[in-house]
Amino acid sequence: MNVLLITQYFWPEGFRVNDIATEYQKRGNKVTVLTGLPNYPTGVIPQEYKKKKNRIQIYNDVKVVRSFLIERGKRLSGLALNYVSFALASIIPALTKIPKKDYKIILVYQVSPVSMIIPGIVLKYLYKKPLVIYCHDLWPASLTTVGINDKGFFYKIVKHISRFIYSQADELVISSKSFEMYLRDELHLKNTVTYLPVYAEDLFGDIQKNINPKETLDLVFAGNIGEIQGVEDIIETANLLKNAKDIIFHIVGDGTAHSNCVDLAKKYSLNNVVFHGRHPIEKMKEFYDKADAFLVSMKKNEIVSYTLPNKVQSYLAAGKPVLGMIDGETNSIIHESDCGYCVEAENFQAFAEKIIEFKRNAEKHQEFGENAKRYYENNFSKKDFFEKLDQILQKTYRRVKENEHV
Repeated sequence: MNVLLITQYFWPEGFRVNDIATEYQKRGNKVTVLTGLPNYPTGVIPQEYKKKKNRIQIYNDVKVVRSFLIERGKRLSGLALNYVSFALASIIPALTKIPKKDYKIILVYQVSPVSMIIPGIVLKYLYKKPLVIYCHDLWPASLTTVGINDKGFFYKIVKHISRFIYSQADELVISSKSFEMYLRDELHLKNTVTYLPVYAEDLFGDIQKNINPKETLDLVFAGNIGEIQGVEDIIETANLLKNAKDIIFHIVGDGTAHSNCVDLAKKYSLNNVVFHGRHPIEKMKEFYDKADAFLVSMKKNEIVSYTLPNKVQSYLAAGKPVLGMIDGETNSIIHESDCGYCVEAENFQAFAEKIIEFKRNAEKHQEFGENAKRYYENNFSKKDFFEKLDQILQKTYRRVKENEHV
């Protein structure tokens, strides 16, 4: 199947879509990517992408066509311009740099914002190409995570726009089971909806197990450090455990809340928290090898709780225990898989108590890890993902083309 994959974020930005594009191409398909200029999470476009440089590249045999966009910067106004600029500017290279004969179907890998789907809608109607939307962030619900009132006029406008955008999909694919309830009940969408959870990259399936006793218990949080990830609550937990010198919290990643977390750790004079910064995916194995358990957290928010963070699949694939301070789908998976302990979001007092319990029950660590690996293989395997993705694309293409002749 020849696919045009639209995503505002792509290599060298660290998103799972990089691996999806590469692997789908390796399986005998042709993938062309339409994306923006890299500037996530720093908010700054690197010099090598300015002045129209590197607008067409090859990444692991995948053709990558880049559109102009305004860099995110650090302010909300800059983020809004970033969103709008890609939605509009990307239509130009979509029409001029990517021949319509190069693809049979459009797949949008939709994280925030929902507006990145707009070029896909334009191409759908202009070239009569089926449109599949793979939804990873719910809109307009995601706006509540940055403090926008869901009762306000602006939110209602974006809700109408989001409903229209999603309704244009010939197939809606969701990364979290809970998304369907929102799409049906809040947006009243009638589209066909298919659940397709993401998998973990191969390197996370080959992680060193810490069988021999260690002097320290190393707990690793890996991923984006944004406002909704609740990493500040992990720092609060570390403060409660500051006298337990053999428990070390490793924070690996970057994002808008990183400096706040660093400042909080300094405020408490914590020696049990280590900030490692952001690293390319190929370097993440060394942090996963070091971990005795992984940490996942999110702020308390109903919409946020619908999301299954991609890091969870990576944690499970690594075959090590997972400790969560999170609600919703992730909380359910940790309990269902029996891969560790989980408390409600923002309850760092209870989280600290569970970490102490985890440390005391060292004999359960191996069992938790084995349960994690088993659950991953039964529910999130890479093989199953690509078989189902191909089925979705093939089925949608046939259905749309058959309806054209009715």
